[in-house]
Amino acid sequence: MQETYTIGDRTFVLDQAKAEAALAGKRVVGGRETMTFNLAPLRYGWAYELYRTMKANHWEPEDVPMGKDVEQWRNIGSTTRPAGTGGGGTALSDVDRWIVRMAVGYFSAAEGIVGDNVLHVVRELVTASELKLVLGRHAHEENIHADSLLYMLSSLGIDPHECEAMFTDIPSIAAKNAFVTSASRAMRRDLDMTRTDHQQEFAKNVFLYGQCMEGTQFYGLFGMILALYRQGKLPGIGTMFRYTLRDESNHIELFRKLLLELIAENPGVWTPEFQEELRGLMRDAVALEQRFIADCLPVSAVGLSLDEFTGYIDYIADRRLTGCGLEPLHAEPVANPLPWLAELMDVRKEQNFFEGRVTEYQKSSSLAAVADDEL
Repeated sequence: MQETYTIGDRTFVLDQAKAEAALAGKRVVGGRETMTFNLAPLRYGWAYELYRTMKANHWEPEDVPMGKDVEQWRNIGSTTRPAGTGGGGTALSDVDRWIVRMAVGYFSAAEGIVGDNVLHVVRELVTASELKLVLGRHAHEENIHADSLLYMLSSLGIDPHECEAMFTDIPSIAAKNAFVTSASRAMRRDLDMTRTDHQQEFAKNVFLYGQCMEGTQFYGLFGMILALYRQGKLPGIGTMFRYTLRDESNHIELFRKLLLELIAENPGVWTPEFQEELRGLMRDAVALEQRFIADCLPVSAVGLSLDEFTGYIDYIADRRLTGCGLEPLHAEPVANPLPWLAELMDVRKEQNFFEGRVTEYQKSSSLAAVADDEL
């Protein structure tokens, strides 16, 4: 079928069949190659809608006030406020300070590792323009998260060389980073996305970064920082981590959907052996994260239990696996030992969440809560 348009003395013929063939040629990998970045017509509408959600969630670190955090870090003032109010001059313990250092030390490397993999591996290999669009937003949000860590460092006056040293001097951080970077390096070569084994390597990368790293290995520290926030400690840092976590929930869903679309288009990828390989990756990720949590909480701290946080990782890991159609690691369902995290992760609970101009440009959709399925 053709459409003919006559404008003045000129006639234009548009071939609908060619346009429909172009749409049919869109695939996650190995699809129609184009340099035009033509989004319409959309094949993966969910990717465009997720991009719009992520865009509406935009935030800037400098919009988060850090005055109370600085007071607490420097032990200025002596007033306290009830737990969960997100403010006050509540005194910090040595363990609290160590958790913050571990958080900044790990995430200042991890956010860059994720962003680099998104840009130089995943986005390079997908072929549908709407997938490239949402992946570009993903990488941009990793930049915002990295920027927020610099803002925390400068606000609190933490020596940035400490973060650099943590990459190599704390074995549990070095091990977590090596776990994912080795897979990313292995993908940086010529790959034939018509080959099932290369499609499996891509699927493994997407699962490793989306479900194992961002979806599981980030959650120990998220929980610890929010536990401090719940006690009225470090409200600015807690605010930034809550917004970071909301972003991460979208990243996890993006990579989950990519994996499921890839499998639907290339069912030969999803062999029983490959499924067991992915479950093995998650098992390794959990072991590394629980070792890291033990380094974050080397001694008992009021309100912070090592067993609860390691149990939470078991709970999260099984949810990630079942969300991808895989069997959980545990035969019996694992209960959530930290149910209060669900409420803290819902940013709508606070009417004056930000103080300052951020409320002037944030859309109402940016206040969407993290879905219960992500907790």
